[in-house]
Parts: sequence; structure tokens; C-alpha cells
Amino acid sequence: MLAHLPGLTESRGMATQHPHDHDHGTDQHGGHERGAHQHGDAGQMAAWQETDPAEWFTESFWDDRYRERPIWSGNANQRLVEAAAELTPGRALDVGCGEGGDAIWLASRGWQVTASDVSPVALDRARQAAGSAGVGEAITWEQADGRSDWTPPAGAYDLVTASFLQFPRPELGAFHRKLAGAVAPGGTLLITAHHADSHAGEGTPFTADLFATAQEMADGLALDDTWEVSATDPTREAVFPPGPEGQLMSVRDAVLRAVRRG
Repeated sequence: MLAHLPGLTESRGMATQHPHDHDHGTDQHGGHERGAHQHGDAGQMAAWQETDPAEWFTESFWDDRYRERPIWSGNANQRLVEAAAELTPGRALDVGCGEGGDAIWLASRGWQVTASDVSPVALDRARQAAGSAGVGEAITWEQADGRSDWTPPAGAYDLVTASFLQFPRPELGAFHRKLAGAVAPGGTLLITAHHADSHAGEGTPFTADLFATAQEMADGLALDDTWEVSATDPTREAVFPPGPEGQLMSVRDAVLRAVRRG
């Protein structure tokens, strides 16, 4: 579905579902529980630098990345863990699920999860991980591209989450409105993204226009007064650049949390 950026997150992709940076918090990719993230390595970053940016959001790009080896730590994203810890388990939609770290974490806590990604290779790996974790029956896996005409069912989920799925700014608001439309009354929308302060500029292939602050995401989504919206840009500790030569540093996320009033 989307595109996760490599480097300081954990779990997913960018164009369809990733330039995955899922694995959250100070995760170590793909998983949930944090420590110091090590999303991707120099080889993964080179794949971004050597590829036409128009390809970053495609199924083939992410399938190639996942075929090389596991990308994420398997841990859940820190921002999801923080937000979902206080929620009553129900129906969840994890968009851009990558190798399944967030979906598995949610299922292990009693959620019934629909998890989607643009990459069939990532979904196969996620399905296997969920089976090994004993939560395979609680998760439905779907291959989908968030940039297409894919739309989740309206009002169907108590939690809709997308972690580090970085779309080009002209497409961002429309994509987020799809996600908001899937939230049930009383449910929560949680969007976690990379902040340009930490992920764009010299030393990366990414420019600032690929990123939005939490407030910019909220403005683009333009929710009405039936929603309670929180937009924050918190920092966390992560390893950058990814890999053994990286340095532990503070990085900034953009976190939009919106609760649909019942």
C-alpha cells in the first residue's frame, strides 16, 4: 500500500506500503518493543538512492527489498504501542503492515486485525511470523496499494493505523481521508510518519516535500467537529544511519491521533 522510508522506524514501505520504517520506537525493525532502531542498512539505503523516486511506491520495488532479506525488527512501532495500550481491543486495520510487527502485536492483545500491504512478499513473511506467534487466526492479510482506488470499508474499525507510510504530499490528504472513513464511531485513527527534521536533507535521498508535520497532516485531513484531534511531533531515540556504524540520536516523528466521537 504505501512506502516506508528506511532508517529510523520499523516496519514498512513507502509507495504502496513502505519505504518501511516500521519497527518502532527504539525498535530494531519490524517488531515491537524498542531499543535502538536499526531499520535497514547501507545496502537498503543504496537501493533508494539508486532507484528512480517514481518507483519507490510500487509493488515491484518493495518485493525486491523484501526478497533480499527481512527488513524490519519484528517489533511494534513505539507510537502504536503508546496509543493502543489504553484502548479496548476490537477490530483494527493496519495499513502498510510490512512484515507484520504491528499486526502481530495487536492480535496478541486481543484485537481482530486486517493487515494490508502492497508487497505480496512482505505479506507472506508476515503470515508466517503470525503463525509462529500463535495469532495467525486473528489476522486477515490483504494485498492492496494505497495509491490506487483501494478504499477500506466505511466505519468498520475501532482502530485504523498506518505507520511510516510516506506518500508524496499531493496524495497525502486523499489517502488519509480513506483511512478516516474506515473508523467506526468511538474509534481511533493513528497516523505516524517521519518528520523532515530527522529524515530529509544531506546524506539521504529524500527531500523535505516528502514529509509533513502532524499539524500539516491534520490540516490536510480537515476533519469536522465530530472528531477529537491531537497533532504532535515527539522525539525518540534511534540509530542512524542504519547499521552497525550508525549513531544513537534523537529523531522526530509526526503523530496524528484522531478519535471519532460516538
